[in-house]
Amino acid sequence: MQRQVELHELLARAGLSVVQDVRPGNLFPPEAGWRIARGLAAPDAVAREALDAAWWRRLCDVDGEFLVAVLRHRIGGNDSWWTRVRYAGSGVPGLTGDPGFVALSLDGQVLLAEVPGEDGFRVTALDRLPERLEEAAAAAGLETQAERADVWAAVPGRRAWPLHWAEGIGANPAATDELLIRLLDVDEGFLHGCDRPAVLDAAVAHPDRRVRSRPADTFRPQLTSDQWVRLVRAEPSPDRRMLLAEHACFWGAELPEDLYDDLLAGPARAQAAELPTLPARYLPGLAADADPRVRAAACARWENLTAPLRKRLLVDPDHAVRTAALLAHHTGVPMPREIFAALTDPRRALERCRLAPELEAELVRNGDVDVRRALAANPGLRAHSVGLLAKDPQDDIRSAVAARCDLTEEQRAAIRHDFDPTSMSRTLPWVEDLHGDADAMRDLAASSHPLVRRSVARARHLPPDVVARLARDEDRVVRLFLAESCQDAPADMLLEVWRWWDGSFSHPDRPRSHPNFPRTGLLRYIADPSGRMRRLALDDPQSTPADVARLARDPEAEVRRRAAQDPRLSPADAVRLLNDPQAHVRGTAIRNPRLPARVLAGLLHDRDAASAAVTNPAIPVPVLHRILTAAAAAPR
Repeated sequence: MQRQVELHELLARAGLSVVQDVRPGNLFPPEAGWRIARGLAAPDAVAREALDAAWWRRLCDVDGEFLVAVLRHRIGGNDSWWTRVRYAGSGVPGLTGDPGFVALSLDGQVLLAEVPGEDGFRVTALDRLPERLEEAAAAAGLETQAERADVWAAVPGRRAWPLHWAEGIGANPAATDELLIRLLDVDEGFLHGCDRPAVLDAAVAHPDRRVRSRPADTFRPQLTSDQWVRLVRAEPSPDRRMLLAEHACFWGAELPEDLYDDLLAGPARAQAAELPTLPARYLPGLAADADPRVRAAACARWENLTAPLRKRLLVDPDHAVRTAALLAHHTGVPMPREIFAALTDPRRALERCRLAPELEAELVRNGDVDVRRALAANPGLRAHSVGLLAKDPQDDIRSAVAARCDLTEEQRAAIRHDFDPTSMSRTLPWVEDLHGDADAMRDLAASSHPLVRRSVARARHLPPDVVARLARDEDRVVRLFLAESCQDAPADMLLEVWRWWDGSFSHPDRPRSHPNFPRTGLLRYIADPSGRMRRLALDDPQSTPADVARLARDPEAEVRRRAAQDPRLSPADAVRLLNDPQAHVRGTAIRNPRLPARVLAGLLHDRDAASAAVTNPAIPVPVLHRILTAAAAAPR
């Protein structure tokens, strides 16, 4: 890595031999070292014009080794690595001056630093570092209400990282709708996770197309049908307008018929004709449209077309339209050999069309692997053919047959196939269609196929006996899916799943956020050998601030992070956790509202912490408005 090479060369010029680059791990982190060197959340230091040889001797161990980080050559971003170096000289290494450094003794007791500031370089020397950090945290925690008021009156002040503020201010839970609406003119990125109706209304009505479209581009849009309609209407680009309409339909928005009229009258008429929610009254006109792409799109709604329209499409002069019509027609009527043979690409017919008996039999017995693989999922396949493919020599073909909806559970159990329990699972559509059928769920929950049982577990509600069965399932993914999706999942199973699962991208808070997850009796886990279980102790209503303080000193980072989230965390512990070895613990502590105002205000001016600090809900709303004003005025 080029940056690492440049760093090693700089250290060599300074008279230092590189031993190795060291991940922070459980060490005091370089990020905290930089902050202390700048005087933020820091103990009183010995500040001097220069660091003499005596301080460097105190820094080095018996072999002359210590840890160093250099400002312009940081490895790994905000959570940069230390570089372990050896110094054999007796004077002062050539590290002083530009670009700036922070150095730490191997025992974590001595910190030396020189960093650029507004008035030149700031030199810091600290011994007994852990002790002094504890003292500084305790002193910061004694801040009075008057002192807090004085601090906030001076924010944002002269120094600033306004672009960092713009990026983070939208994630502050204390931000009002008015503030977020102002933020739309500065940075609209926060809309990705925004669910506030007034703010989304303002975004949809915003004159900047980039702002308007952002709410629709998120993973789970929070837009109402009315907002979707306004968004589509306001889009000047026909292609983009059509894309927004497709997204709206996908997310279940109801579009008015006059909007369909507009879309079909525009240059994206062919794409509009493909919308699955298009009212049936438009189909006769689409089936007779001059554009063959539109006529082909009408074939997708074959069941809604009248017999005369179907006949016309089957003999359409355009090859693509005829093909679309034939494929639609033969989902119900067996396709003869001559028509199949004339298809340019037979795959779609193999996957979805009914085939003439003799053609189907020949393809099942004599077709190549790709043909048999396509047939295996064809919903119109005859029972005899399904039985033959269930004994196919190819395992993936037998596996596809085993997941079909037209098998009895006895037939499914008889199919020899391999199932990788670690593979990604998708809910079988035919099982999902039966989620509201209690008897079907009862039968399928007893299936021998894990994928069928996993698909049952995705139901929002299930009968009690089905829940009880799935909660004991030998496949732990079944239990996981039940924890993520089913509102009836039992408390004991949710607790069991918690022992090994911490949430997915699609269900980030489950199982802990499940309404049935136990909330009482959790304090008994405060001394549990598993850190995952210790994390739960603070959820118990019987837990106390003393329990928070205990877990803030836990040896496991995730437990400390849970304590750092707690509103009962003491101000002193919030400051102390800013120096935690793990970046995610430090980041959580920065967001804790118990952080003293003086410390938090300083972090707003720290390059590494500004975007997180501005999300802290302890910042008064008037101050957030001033911060936003500063961010809006900053050059971009």
